[in-house]
Amino acid sequence: MKDILVALNSAAKNHRTQLFSITKATGLTISEWKLLTQVIAGNTTQEVLSETTKLDISTLSRQLKRLVEKQMIEKTAVGKDKRQLIYKVTDKGVKASEYVQTEIDQLTERVFNHWTDEEKNLLKILINRLEKSLGRI
Repeated sequence: MKDILVALNSAAKNHRTQLFSITKATGLTISEWKLLTQVIAGNTTQEVLSETTKLDISTLSRQLKRLVEKQMIEKTAVGKDKRQLIYKVTDKGVKASEYVQTEIDQLTERVFNHWTDEEKNLLKILINRLEKSLGRI
């Protein structure tokens, strides 16, 4: 049996590979998809997006630019000097996000379909506990 942290890291890598395949089908990277979900959630300015995603402004600007180029979001300049940008998801962005979420839900179902509710709840508890323990170090 693998060491706990080794097994957890292996599972995370496997999950990331699956998530990469899912997002790639929509033409998005995982990072772009996560940012797209933030815009859909109503975080529509760079300032708010930077706070919620913990991304620096230059990284955030590049990712937003790519989402605009891929027509997943659109930007509108507002204010007296038109320097502030408001981002809004497009229909294409909504469809891409819905597709990714549906695929993730199906993946989760395939992974845990033989697990009891008790086992799933225990795993949640233990992972949350592990995360807190690692955060204290």
